[in-house]
Amino acid sequence: MKYIIQLLRPQQWLKNLFIFMPLFFGGELFNINNLLVSLATFISFCLVASGIYCINDVKDVESDRLHPIKCHRPIASGAISPFSAIFISISLLCMSISIALITVGIELVCILFVYIVINFIYCLWIKQFALVDVFIIAIGFILRLIAGSIATNIALSHWIVLMTFLLALFLALAKRRDDVIIFEQEGKKMRKNISHYNLPFLDTIISITVSVTLVCYLMYTFSDDVISRTNSPHIYFTSLFVILGMFRYLQITIVEKKSGSPTKILLKDTLIQLCVIGWILCFILILYF
Repeated sequence: MKYIIQLLRPQQWLKNLFIFMPLFFGGELFNINNLLVSLATFISFCLVASGIYCINDVKDVESDRLHPIKCHRPIASGAISPFSAIFISISLLCMSISIALITVGIELVCILFVYIVINFIYCLWIKQFALVDVFIIAIGFILRLIAGSIATNIALSHWIVLMTFLLALFLALAKRRDDVIIFEQEGKKMRKNISHYNLPFLDTIISITVSVTLVCYLMYTFSDDVISRTNSPHIYFTSLFVILGMFRYLQITIVEKKSGSPTKILLKDTLIQLCVIGWILCFILILYF
């Protein structure tokens, strides 16, 4: 059971919290019905994500065995066979689609289907193309937002979509930087496309992405539409947490060189946790009180 849980990577389910963003920013966080369907959507995406991770680990088993950390994954270490992983994956995907169909409807099933297809193509082919790979990852986060919007019938703000895409792009690029460091230090290719990246290039586009993200967020906080919708001119206070959080992540990426897992950073770094908590509390005070 321990190895099955490791195979499912439950810590990665944190990414699916983006499903709740339409609910949160729509001021419907305490609407029980919307909260329940968002939770069902969250569970569906968690099951789908774990199912795809199983396939990904089967596909990448050889390269994972060369990685200093990924070599301990259940399939790479031999604790779970590829056949068992594929069976688990199919079971999870079927469960996910069933839950989505029963709780939300065919629209959510369609979003899940698109997510599955894109990620299967990513695992089997697209991940070898530099830059395209990180854009596909970012699109996956947009699909989570759309799923949350469909489940609750809350329209998505273009600001939320744009900032989510940019943030996901930044995290994916930071992760690629960690792979480049391993390649340069140990000569091990964690990804086939890693030779198409290098540190100067990644540092440049990471800096651009962070800059655009912060400018976009500031524009969001001063937007007349946002101010009128929230009935508050004080949204810009939340930018303090965003700027500090982004700078801290840059520090982890460039100075400490530990950007291999965004999820682990969120779970372990106290300053980033405080920034996220402060940002959420600030928005709750503005939107709900």
